[in-house]
Amino acid sequence: MQIDFHHAVTYVAARLAGFDHSDANIIAWSAQYVDDATEEGYIAFTNRGMYYHIASAHKMLDYRNLDELANHRAWIPFHFLPGNAGLPVGAGDDIDFTQRVICRPNSFVARDMIDECIQRKDEMPYSLHQLGIAMHVYADTWAHQGFSGISHRLNRVSDLRDPENKPFRKMIRHINDYYSRWSRIKNRVMESLGFDPEASATRLINDFLPLGHGAALSLPDKPYLVWRYRNGAGEEVLRDNPREFLEAADAMCRAMQRYLGKDPLGLPEGDRLRIYEFLRNITESDPETRHRKWLDEIRNGAFSFGKVNDLHYVENGDGSWKYAALGLEAGNDDETLFPYEPSFLDSHWKLFHDALQAHRLFLLHELLPRYGICAA
Repeated sequence: MQIDFHHAVTYVAARLAGFDHSDANIIAWSAQYVDDATEEGYIAFTNRGMYYHIASAHKMLDYRNLDELANHRAWIPFHFLPGNAGLPVGAGDDIDFTQRVICRPNSFVARDMIDECIQRKDEMPYSLHQLGIAMHVYADTWAHQGFSGISHRLNRVSDLRDPENKPFRKMIRHINDYYSRWSRIKNRVMESLGFDPEASATRLINDFLPLGHGAALSLPDKPYLVWRYRNGAGEEVLRDNPREFLEAADAMCRAMQRYLGKDPLGLPEGDRLRIYEFLRNITESDPETRHRKWLDEIRNGAFSFGKVNDLHYVENGDGSWKYAALGLEAGNDDETLFPYEPSFLDSHWKLFHDALQAHRLFLLHELLPRYGICAA
């Protein structure tokens, strides 16, 4: 999913669940920031204090996508939550690991993740930030269903078609360009290391490119698309993104109602219809343009919680959480000394990164092992 859903729709679902603007803003900002927190390292302060932060995403052309360990530590806990083949705790031990880590919508694993947020909400100063992170991961179980956060042939796609069963010719060209681009990068890396690039070309295509839904590019993340494809197992799959995204929004609303101690009734009918209308009819390819349209609708009072004039999201620079926390924008964190202010400990940027680490620790070291899944 992209910023229009992870920020705007998450905010709408949170407000409809009963959160006020301030808390819903934290949840929605955190949900989107999962996609934008691509830097890992330490912050050093002039008083010799330090803070270490982790990345929850890698950019498309990031060398870390070549690293299976990095994939286990970013894509699995934050974007492609393993679905354990749709089975509960205690089942699935006889199923191959590569099948068990495939993402499944609203899986038992995903629901256990939500339960953890609810059960520990009063124990953590970053509970709203962690709820936002969980909402990102939860929503992605719908968008990323059928794909996994490891490089494997099961992530391959072919025969991409639109609702009329016509080939996505433009998208196929993009995929071919994608393969070619990575092949050129790989060749340069292999040559610099003294290896024959041609000997590894097949391995690149077969082992690296099928990471997540990379071979399908952004089709799983665009809310307005209805499309079909053939997966790595040769099965034809029909995806109705508007309906699946609406189901995700309703499930998120129910989860957040439970967090507030309310009956999980889901989206009110009128708001549900309006969300579906926007998912289907805001069809610009650029996610930032779709995001602005959602913010306009929220500003104009399209939903039952009324008009909201000050909803926004800033990834970097002035107005961003990082800028507010550190007082200036980092170039290279490892080479910059920041003036320390006690307010840093309560800043949204630090609390978000605390929540990232807590989420990853729980997912990789507690939740997935309950299911017999060993990820890094």
